[in-house]
Amino acid sequence: ASFSISLHKTDNITVMIKLRPGVSSNCKISRKRFSSSELKIKPGENVTFTFTCSNPEKYFIMEIQKNIDCVSGPCPFGDVHLYPPGLPRLNRTFIWDVKASTKAGLELKFSTPWLRQIAPGERCSDSVSYNINSYSDMATVNIGTFCRNGSVSRVKLLGGVVMSLHLPWDSPLTTSGFNIANRASIKRLCIIESILEGESSVTLMSPNYPLGFPEDELMTWQFVVPSNMRASVFFHNYSLSNCERKEERVEYYIPGSLSNPEVFKLSDSQPANIAGSFNLSLQGCDQDAQNPGILRLLFQVIVQHPQLDENVTHLVDLSKESNMTVTIHFEGWPSRIPLMSEPICLICKDPRTCDRVMTLVSGTVYKISFLCKDLSRLRITAEKGISCVDLRWCQRKVYSLLVPKAIIQLPIRLYKFIWKLLAPDVINIEITSPSLKLQQHVPEQRCNTSYSYSIVSATSGTELNVGVFCPGGSIEKIQMRNNVTISLKTFGKGFLNESNHQDLKMSFVPHIKDECIFTVSPYPKAKVYLQTPNWPYGLPPYVSISWHIIVPSKQVARLGFSKDRMGIACETGRAYVNVKEETPRAEETVRREDELLPEPRNMYHDFWVNVSNCKPVDKTQLTLQFRVTFADKQIDLGLIIAVVAGAGVLVAIGLTVCCVKKKKKKSQNPMVGVYNSDVNTQMPGKRGLFAKGRKNNESHVYAVIDDAVVYGHLLKESNGSVAPEVDVYRPFDGPVGSLPPSPPPFSFRKDIKRSSNTEEPPPLTDIDHETYTFAHQKSGQSDDSGDTTEKHNGDTHMSLLENKEQDGLVE
Repeated sequence: ASFSISLHKTDNITVMIKLRPGVSSNCKISRKRFSSSELKIKPGENVTFTFTCSNPEKYFIMEIQKNIDCVSGPCPFGDVHLYPPGLPRLNRTFIWDVKASTKAGLELKFSTPWLRQIAPGERCSDSVSYNINSYSDMATVNIGTFCRNGSVSRVKLLGGVVMSLHLPWDSPLTTSGFNIANRASIKRLCIIESILEGESSVTLMSPNYPLGFPEDELMTWQFVVPSNMRASVFFHNYSLSNCERKEERVEYYIPGSLSNPEVFKLSDSQPANIAGSFNLSLQGCDQDAQNPGILRLLFQVIVQHPQLDENVTHLVDLSKESNMTVTIHFEGWPSRIPLMSEPICLICKDPRTCDRVMTLVSGTVYKISFLCKDLSRLRITAEKGISCVDLRWCQRKVYSLLVPKAIIQLPIRLYKFIWKLLAPDVINIEITSPSLKLQQHVPEQRCNTSYSYSIVSATSGTELNVGVFCPGGSIEKIQMRNNVTISLKTFGKGFLNESNHQDLKMSFVPHIKDECIFTVSPYPKAKVYLQTPNWPYGLPPYVSISWHIIVPSKQVARLGFSKDRMGIACETGRAYVNVKEETPRAEETVRREDELLPEPRNMYHDFWVNVSNCKPVDKTQLTLQFRVTFADKQIDLGLIIAVVAGAGVLVAIGLTVCCVKKKKKKSQNPMVGVYNSDVNTQMPGKRGLFAKGRKNNESHVYAVIDDAVVYGHLLKESNGSVAPEVDVYRPFDGPVGSLPPSPPPFSFRKDIKRSSNTEEPPPLTDIDHETYTFAHQKSGQSDDSGDTTEKHNGDTHMSLLENKEQDGLVE
């Protein structure tokens, strides 16, 4: 196809056709008898040409530049046309270079759908873009690059302007979309007007972004907002230059404000919840010539409808808290940056101080409100520090690790509450859950509660992830060394109901030997799964962990490990697993890393499990998991039969003795006492009535023949004990008190101690006493009064019956 371009000299238009940068091609521009890769058509020329290929748009681009002189003559104000007509279908750029006095202002007014500013490197979806540059005093400033379909309606500039419109080869656009008008001096670099209709947002950048804003310059953004809407400003990216004089700042002019202009630093939270239109200005400073730095700004303005609960304030009383911060933020903060197109939720400390992220500190009372349609998109993260320096003071105090009610009552979901517990090397930390107790989250026993605790213990150079725990288990206490971080994390909305039952407590305790000690106190018939910390990455080298398992009464615990061996090889030292019951003379089971772990076994008493690590060789880690199952003790059937048989024998013996005694009483005279003629027969009385005390006379000695002595041979037949001697007089050779002791119960035990009480008797009273003593011969009793108590394999307990017998004999 042949193209003809005719340019009038008065139009000051130059057309340049050239190859795309970096493209080489055999396709040429043919003009009469000449072919070339470039064609320049000047004002007043009429040129006809063709391309030597059928698809020149792949290889060539075209620039159409119009120079407009507003200094030496009148400016052609009004709509800007795409001239000349009949251009070939190539990627083309229209450039309008307008020269104007620095004392005059120019205005570029865009037709709908207006413009949207984009960051450098960003592309427009339809490949149609505008670029605006301003120049004065031989300096050029890039005001910005814009796409269609936005809110920027006008740009006012001081001095000359270079306006560019980039169109793709297949664009149907036939108009420039803007016009030029003159204005009085605006006394600043530029003014950009943005019209925000309904709920919308706009992202804008300072001139030359991401390079520096010109030194000591001033520019303004004008935002036209309906009076019934609310606008909020957010600075997403900024940097400051090094100022010698003045200070970089932003100024707001808000209609109706009593403090116009309102001045803010770029580092401040910017105004929010602004009703209606407002202006925002950026002011630079005089920069350091040696190290100027860069002033730049990227910000967003969001316009919303007033929220129904805009005037509803929530009281957050942190006045009684200490070392605590509460951050209300959007979901995913801080790792995720929300898209600018996302609906925004604002947290306000007062009607004009709002932000997407708000941090509240302890010791203060806040009244906050929310500008947000969907509060479920907000979260709360809080952190509290508890430290101890002097154990003498700290050890007496128990801290409740509870989420304050001031946080729970907010209509925002608590995401995480972190307690940072700090202690010196000689002080350790103890975590208890007295009523709910804790369950360790393991694959075989997962937590399904509305919240959980993640516990990390950190010593110098070592961080130990103790594990994840939730309420409703068997772990009553965890003791850890040095600093500990506990993170409560919630799942769903159930925490609001379960928060009233929190019972986690913390205290500072003296130094412990192990890195961590768990106390497990299960409910009857429980099944407890436990695993080593730092799962699944393995215990750090040389770390020792212990579990103290409490076995409920009338229960038996069955301990079993999940694998046969530890699964590591040691480079330095040894790794051990120790199991020991808390009973005297209990044997301790010890296994090294090169040995098989203990087989499943029953534990009838409280016991300890200890895991101590070595320095493993590369690519091996010590991870252990074990299970403790609790069940009722099984009663031994043989023992029951033996007890029943023994009771039957005793009943038979009792019946036999009763029958014999009854028969004897029928055929025999009553028991006869033998009189001793050598004793003093005077009536007992005061001490003065006796020449000797009871100890020194024999007035109390009688020999009594008991029925049990007479029928002793029957007892021998029943239980094999030696029969007492019959009709043998045995004088009493034990200690004698002032009052006659009560007769001891009849017993054949071999382990009875004789009393060795030799105290002097107190004075006798005038009361008449029967001064006699019963003397019994004990079967199998030795002559000495030494200790003959049997040892029962370490069992030092004594039955109630044994206690009563001994008390009676040594009374």
